Amino acid sequence: MCLGMALAYQGAFHQPEPHHLKVAVVGTTAPDQVLAQTLKDRAGDALDVTTLPNRQSAEQQLRDRDLVGAYVPDANRPELLVAKGNSDTSAMAAEAVFQPVAAHQGVPLAVTDVAPLAAGYPTGQGIFFLLVALSIGSYASVAVIGTAGAALGIRLRALVGLATSLVVSAIGIVTAGPVFHIVDHQQVAIWALGWLYSAGIVAIGTGLHAFLKRWTTLTMMVLFVMLNFTTSGGIYRPELQNGFFGALHGFWNGAGFIEGARSILYFDGGAGLGGRVLSLALWLVVGLALLVAAGIYEQRQRTAAVTGPTAEPRSDELTEDELEELEETVAV
Repeated sequence: MCLGMALAYQGAFHQPEPHHLKVAVVGTTAPDQVLAQTLKDRAGDALDVTTLPNRQSAEQQLRDRDLVGAYVPDANRPELLVAKGNSDTSAMAAEAVFQPVAAHQGVPLAVTDVAPLAAGYPTGQGIFFLLVALSIGSYASVAVIGTAGAALGIRLRALVGLATSLVVSAIGIVTAGPVFHIVDHQQVAIWALGWLYSAGIVAIGTGLHAFLKRWTTLTMMVLFVMLNFTTSGGIYRPELQNGFFGALHGFWNGAGFIEGARSILYFDGGAGLGGRVLSLALWLVVGLALLVAAGIYEQRQRTAAVTGPTAEPRSDELTEDELEELEETVAV
């Protein structure tokens, strides 16, 4: 576990650098085109630079989460448009790109946030800490259900897991909502998303326990901590990570919860929410499939234990033919 955590966390977070960070320059004049091309040439693969005709289109792309930052040139007051609800660290990276441009003009850079974060958690990482609570509550419950509930049938264990995920998601939304004000609106929607996320983990873990036994906890740590927290986008989104962790972000369940919650809270339920909900639902389907497989496996184990293997006769035991011959001899 120690080695896995060290490799996962340090590998994912030790050196955040832009990789195809999507930014735009707003304007259609020749100087605007030159600025965009210059940034692209100097940055290489670090930036994906485009130009947009007006501020309105820039704001729309930011709200659609297709951009990280949009620079509006101005001789006296250049402005950078960002959406911190998408990712505060990515917005900071975009600001680092365009601060030198404004400084070269000798004027300050004004930063406008089109998707501001919750007042109770201005860094935007509160959703990540909610993810941590939901994940640990879910995978730790699997160990209890698998051990204390070992004598129960798979259906009953599955129902206990469903109820457990409900409790875990309720604890999560109560602490993130009324207690710490990380989720200051749309609390029912975030709770439902959390329940779907938690139910998937508990179902997968309960199903795996039938096959893996004591190795289940390590497997759950790998799946839902080492690979999950690091690819969720809660600290750094894919544009600031290497290709491995960035690729997992596209379908891993932690990313589904984080990005789904961001879409609900800061982008009015748009910006790819449907795809993220679908990914969480598919993780739950995998869990249900594992539960079915576990049920079949355990039934076969019970049947084998009752019937037992067909024993070969020992050398000192009479065979059926020998027994019949002996009975006939006795009868005679």
